[in-house]
Amino acid sequence: MHKILMIVCGLLILSGCDRHDPILPGTRTPIFETGTVSVLNKTITDVPSQPVVINNSECRYTQDASNVIWDGDRRIFSGFPTKNTVSNTPRPICSGKYIYAGLTTGEVIKLNPTTRQLVWIADIYRPSAMTGGSTMVDIVAPIVPHGKYVYAGGLGDAFCRVSAATGAKTWCLDIGVGVPFVIAGNYAFVVSVDQNLYAVELSTGTVYWRASVKKPVAPTYESGIISVGYEQFSVSTGKKIE
Repeated sequence: MHKILMIVCGLLILSGCDRHDPILPGTRTPIFETGTVSVLNKTITDVPSQPVVINNSECRYTQDASNVIWDGDRRIFSGFPTKNTVSNTPRPICSGKYIYAGLTTGEVIKLNPTTRQLVWIADIYRPSAMTGGSTMVDIVAPIVPHGKYVYAGGLGDAFCRVSAATGAKTWCLDIGVGVPFVIAGNYAFVVSVDQNLYAVELSTGTVYWRASVKKPVAPTYESGIISVGYEQFSVSTGKKIE
């Protein structure tokens, strides 16, 4: 019977396993509905001074390509292994007594590593990504816990704000994310797989502006300027600085 459940969910995960998953026990937050990214072309007036810096150097937990999380040689979580993934060295993010991890199956999990209790699961992909959109739904970019929320993006065309307490999503945008993003002040600066830089207001998910970039590499932030490789952009307007 157990083998049958494994096979069935292996098939269902390609179309998005629903709220109760025999592979990942517990209640999962609903997959958000498909939408489009609406850009306001609005100026940012409250320019942040510094980015949020997550120091994860003392987080001792590791994660392998089969979605297994380890505490040394002790297995504390086993996800569903997939073959269709990107080359990546995932690493859990420690935050207080919990850890957050992104899986190649398109979910973010919150885990108590001491008890091995899975607190919640949040799907970070659009439904269409499983039925002809993105061929992979890996959570590649590092997850960023900030305040009462966790920010995560995946290759399944999703960038989301998730409640750290419950796993419920406040908003999700149709932005595929494959590189680390920056959170500074009230905004997230996200480079998408379609080679655009987005300025996203954190409380509502509103996109203030969007700018085309030459390469989809991780952005950096300093003194009101967002750098993406050799290109620099004004945080206020998104205009490229020549």
